[in-house]
Amino acid sequence: MHTWSDIAKQLLSDDGGITSIEYALIGSLIAVTILGAVATLGSSVGNLYQRIGTRIAMALG
Repeated sequence: MHTWSDIAKQLLSDDGGITSIEYALIGSLIAVTILGAVATLGSSVGNLYQRIGTRIAMALG
């Protein structure tokens, strides 16, 4: 039978959860970076396509 001190020692020595938290933090930082880049570039890319479409319509019409 395990005593409370044995359970506490086992929980304190287990570092598997810490690794999972680190991976989750890294993943969330990558996701925030990607979302920021998409938000920043999204409007400029949309404007670029709009200008291209306008110029093509002017060339054809």
